Amino acid sequence: MTTAQPASDLAAHDLPAPRVDSEVGPLRAVLLHRPGAELKRLTPRNNDQLLFDSIPWVDRAQEEHDAFAETLVSRDVEVMLLADALVTALTDERAHAAAADTAVDRRRVGHELADALGSHLSGLDAAGLADVLTAGMTFEELPAAEGASLVRRMHHPHDFVVDPLPNLLFTRDSSVWIGNRVAIASLAMPARNRETALLDLIYAYHPRFRAAGRAYGAHSAPVEGGDVLLLAPGVLAIGVGERTTPAGAESLARSVFADGLAHTVLAVPIVQDRATMHLDTVCTMVDRDAVVMYPAVRDTLVAYPLRPGTDGGVAVSGPVPFLDAAAEAMGIDRLRVIDTGLDPVTAEREQWDDGNNTLAVAPGVVVAYERNVETNERLEAAGVEVLRMSGSELGSGRGGPRCMSCPITRAAL
Repeated sequence: MTTAQPASDLAAHDLPAPRVDSEVGPLRAVLLHRPGAELKRLTPRNNDQLLFDSIPWVDRAQEEHDAFAETLVSRDVEVMLLADALVTALTDERAHAAAADTAVDRRRVGHELADALGSHLSGLDAAGLADVLTAGMTFEELPAAEGASLVRRMHHPHDFVVDPLPNLLFTRDSSVWIGNRVAIASLAMPARNRETALLDLIYAYHPRFRAAGRAYGAHSAPVEGGDVLLLAPGVLAIGVGERTTPAGAESLARSVFADGLAHTVLAVPIVQDRATMHLDTVCTMVDRDAVVMYPAVRDTLVAYPLRPGTDGGVAVSGPVPFLDAAAEAMGIDRLRVIDTGLDPVTAEREQWDDGNNTLAVAPGVVVAYERNVETNERLEAAGVEVLRMSGSELGSGRGGPRCMSCPITRAAL
């Protein structure tokens, strides 16, 4: 298990203030979720519904994630574990009450069982409630004396009365820091709805974040963190596709303009399918002026530049080629592109295996899956240091190092 020091063990005044202005500024603090019992809930019967392509070997996934965390710690990155942060937040009575309430879906379980379930959850301590919120609960696990309802009688004992959240592993999606404010994502897929409620509680009640402002809220139009790239201070790219809607991109742009967090937002349409669910599955920053990109979209990716309009509105232009628009907004001559793979077949294979989904630890230093051999070689040939990690089990939910990390603090470029 990772030796990363839980943030809850450190005094709040000893920790760097949350702020992220770029994708590649030296990483100082990051939020990860170590895979746990929620992954053991996956079966061939429910893995599609819970958005996993296969059933992961959980012990190996934990080993891989621990190695990922240790790699970050070795680079002087503070690793904050979501489970620890959630328990800390739930020690506040208000957070505990709100969390118990959000776990109960009255429309699905009915009035009588909802009351019984809510009562049971309210009686758990912070750690016990956190376990249920993340790993879920079956009808069989709810104490037999509680909730003797028709709903309970007509469900199989192994059916979920509280759904598990296996996608918590991908902490990038549910929240993203933009400057000194946090955007709580509005997740598009039903299997992930409760994730944002947990992040809301952490950011509202954990001592580390109580003073932080919000850049976006979970009840707004759909936006997911994997679609949000901070290309440079003041410049955002937002993918629009399977998970983030045009309304979501426009709403987030309006918010960051109003807060003075950005001067340009590039709305980038991406193909709406499983292989390209987020912008960071086809493109991530690896240096101040460089991206790794799926070559199949290099010449076709476009952007709609958004800038502050009159009376708090948003001015829209384009579409224009994405690489040109990005370079102009960033104030550089051009954005260097490192392609994944040397041929179309390799590029497609390595894109599917998250070859583009790298996490920058510093300018020109990234964490990447070791299995993307050719992409990693091309990165190194371009002068980028690659910290390789195993991901044979972690990747079963279609996500790489960037997907599994929510930077909390990066140093300025």
